[in-house]
Amino acid sequence: MIDPKILRTDPDSIRRSQRARGESEELVDQLAAADQDRRAAISAFETLRAEQKSVGKQVAKAKGDDKLQLLERAKSLAVGVKAAEAASNQAEERFNDLMLRLPNLVFDDVPVGGEDDFVVKETVGTPRDFAAEGFEPKDHLELGEALDAIDMERGAKVSGARFYFLKGIGAQLELALINLAVSKAVAWGFTPMLPPALVKPSAMDGTGFLGQAAQDVYYLPADDLYLVGTSEVALAAYHSGEILPAETLPRRYAGYSPCYRREAGSYGKDTRGIFRVHWFDKVELFVYCDPAQAQAEHLKLLGFEKDFISSLEIPFQVLEVAAGDLGLSAARKYDCYGWIPSQGKYREITSTSNCTEFQARRLGIRLREGNDVRSAATLNGTLCAMTRTIICLLENHQQADGSIRIPAALQPFLGTDSIGA
Repeated sequence: MIDPKILRTDPDSIRRSQRARGESEELVDQLAAADQDRRAAISAFETLRAEQKSVGKQVAKAKGDDKLQLLERAKSLAVGVKAAEAASNQAEERFNDLMLRLPNLVFDDVPVGGEDDFVVKETVGTPRDFAAEGFEPKDHLELGEALDAIDMERGAKVSGARFYFLKGIGAQLELALINLAVSKAVAWGFTPMLPPALVKPSAMDGTGFLGQAAQDVYYLPADDLYLVGTSEVALAAYHSGEILPAETLPRRYAGYSPCYRREAGSYGKDTRGIFRVHWFDKVELFVYCDPAQAQAEHLKLLGFEKDFISSLEIPFQVLEVAAGDLGLSAARKYDCYGWIPSQGKYREITSTSNCTEFQARRLGIRLREGNDVRSAATLNGTLCAMTRTIICLLENHQQADGSIRIPAALQPFLGTDSIGA
């Protein structure tokens, strides 16, 4: 939710943001009208309520006919106040419903466009020339099955399409990645967290995942709970309804959890292997800070992601995502795309978003500095999405004999410098 003051003082900035996202500007006009109606209804209610209180005081002092007239006026006012309060509540509800539909305001320098209009900011590392090495690279599923590390067939038997088992060295590889990611996060000053994977509707709505992303979410109606698609949801709601002392910010958390996604609209896409699945595990970074610190914190999160990917010796690119592909809550987003040799292209493996005050306003998270109480800012970043990271590791570090070289940073957590040799 944006600051309502912007709607009255600078509506054109909202229109620019909507245009950049490819969203309707009509919503801004609807909001402006709803805001006027809301303020008029509140004013009418407060005026009648003030008169009702004044008449009430006069009744206590009046006598005879004057008192009878005042009692009649008080009765009439009671009806009017009740109606005005209902109208005020209705106008407030209408305004809030529209506000919840409005995405965060993107920064003016964010690329305009949709999914394919990203800007490559940086390329790190060089993909291997497998032809020069004398062999054709295998894809992750062929490698994983040969190592008896990935079992898609039994995943489908037990749970359906887009599910899998990691077993043996595959399971060990994920556990090693978790430990490497968490150890790095702790060294960077993050508090490790094991958050719940089931959350209330207020947490999902507060983080913006019941808007554009609602079709991708698993819901348990008998319990009125949602399975999270990222631990960002639980970590964001962790301080919901709280006022945080400014001197305790920034607060940085690193959450490990399973993530569940319907992958709605992805029928026929990436059906082979574990690239696009309904469940995967992830280590997520999350930050609460003063809004003035948010852009600097965002670059730090990106730096942490780059450090982690580089430590795994995976070639990658840093992309700035275009406004139309940001999602409801982000004002700016960077993705890191790792090189996948079998596909001959870079694919998304991490992302980091600056959500400014948007989620904090929806969740009621504020900071206090002296007598000043104002909204906090939130940011999130994927440090390690296990399945896609495993894909990159297997494919980029495969050897001609089918074995996999283990990067030096991961060796202490896996206890070996190669697997399958």
